Amino acid sequence: MIYQVYPRSFADGNGDGIGDIAGIRSRLNHLSALGIDAIWFSPWYPSPMADAGYDVSDYRDIDPVFGTLADAEALIAEAHELGIRTIVDVVPNHCSDAHPWFQAALAGGPDAPERDLFWFRPGRGPNGDERPTDWIGEFGGPTWTRTTNPDGTPGDWYLHLFAPQQPDLNWDHPRVREEFEDILRFWFDRGVDGIRIDSAGLLVKDATLPEVQPDQPHPFHDLDGVHDIYRGWRRVADEYADRALIGEVWLPDRQRFANYLRPDELHAAFNFDFLGCAWDAAALRESIDGTLSAHAPVNAPATWVLSNHDVTRHVTRYGRADTRFSFAAKREGIPTDLELGTRRARAAALLSLSLPGAAYVYQGEELGLYEVEDIPYAMRQDPMWERSGRIDPGRDGCRVPLPWAGDEPPFEFSPTGAAAPWLPQPADWKDRTASAQTGDSASMLELYRAAIQARRADPALGDGELTWLPAPDGVLAFSRGGGGFTCLVNLSAAPVTMPAQGELLLASGPLDDGLLPSDTAVWLRTAEVTDGPRGADGPA
Repeated sequence: MIYQVYPRSFADGNGDGIGDIAGIRSRLNHLSALGIDAIWFSPWYPSPMADAGYDVSDYRDIDPVFGTLADAEALIAEAHELGIRTIVDVVPNHCSDAHPWFQAALAGGPDAPERDLFWFRPGRGPNGDERPTDWIGEFGGPTWTRTTNPDGTPGDWYLHLFAPQQPDLNWDHPRVREEFEDILRFWFDRGVDGIRIDSAGLLVKDATLPEVQPDQPHPFHDLDGVHDIYRGWRRVADEYADRALIGEVWLPDRQRFANYLRPDELHAAFNFDFLGCAWDAAALRESIDGTLSAHAPVNAPATWVLSNHDVTRHVTRYGRADTRFSFAAKREGIPTDLELGTRRARAAALLSLSLPGAAYVYQGEELGLYEVEDIPYAMRQDPMWERSGRIDPGRDGCRVPLPWAGDEPPFEFSPTGAAAPWLPQPADWKDRTASAQTGDSASMLELYRAAIQARRADPALGDGELTWLPAPDGVLAFSRGGGGFTCLVNLSAAPVTMPAQGELLLASGPLDDGLLPSDTAVWLRTAEVTDGPRGADGPA
């Protein structure tokens, strides 16, 4: 099980209101008690922070706001002592406009050799004052910004699929490829066990710059040339013992997704199909089946993700009329029933932790945190907010600093007397702090601890077979490892009768005299597979 740490918001060690490596080191005991196998750190590199560190100016150092490279090396070593592996986030599609390469490209004018490392192009129109393409960016808005030549005249345009402060790198250039393979070695040499690859499917662009057409290949999404890049990365990883490459690959086509997981490419990729799925039994079963069938031919482990630093927290999503996630539908002011969302999130935890493959937990998920949707406009920092014309509320709401203990903010996120946290915490998180939940058998935290402990102890979980069992409409029922372990999840509106045999290992919520209530999941130990759940009035 891999736990995602968003460093700005995990724990603040020096009192400036921003999370840092010292804070992470001070809370490793929490992660060890949770039972995790690895930590994935979101970017901690030097950065102007135009996009929360995903605009990197130096891939071989640590931003002073988080600490030093020596601090990071100490954290990696201390995690290893606890049996916890480490994964760092590498951002290869783009760098920061403060990166030395881009600064040299600007300072050297139109003939600067560093311009070949990016996508500089003349504009359209008689004066070159029209963008080279009408591509829409991943944050919304235009994807080209015009430069000014050293003599003050208008210059060429450069491509940025994200914010203007994030110029795209030209992966057709061998120097770019050599640089990033060296960056991988830099972190592997420091004991890092894995690399998470940001925006893994965007690196290669069609150099003819065609416009996006519905019946034509996309000019920068999932072009075939990207796979040669990752074959090179795999060769680097294979120079070391037991290193992993994990891709962020947003693709609706499962076969195209699986191409990234061929034996000579990435080891794993994030399963956004499952993350975005509605709280609906048929939809979830189709997502699970489709995921497992896509991974089987390439013999790669599936991944199961409910939330991360980019999406609305699932406690909030699952409390809405439309429980799916998509960036296109992300809006403010959507009513949410947090009690319902929490109950479903508890059931979803048992579902995801019992599926074959690797499970990921985003920090605060184990505390049952919800999306903070009332952050004052003046405090919002995510560029998605402004670039969408303030239509998309941005991603700050899932990045609010964690509550550790106490009855009022900052909930020991920072030491006493510290600056206020960089984003405000809701006052009612006092009931969701790690301290308040520890020892409370009904809490989200203790549910996660118990589930992760049981998952680690049971050889039927993790990798292995999944067999669907007969179940009423709206209910998921499956066994693992050829039988003996059963997971039931009731997503219907009515309670269902549980199987007559079986020892209850874990339940996401209270049971009702042999009935499995709505939005509740259970793990059962059975001697062998005989029957599944029934409708409350009899067999389904």
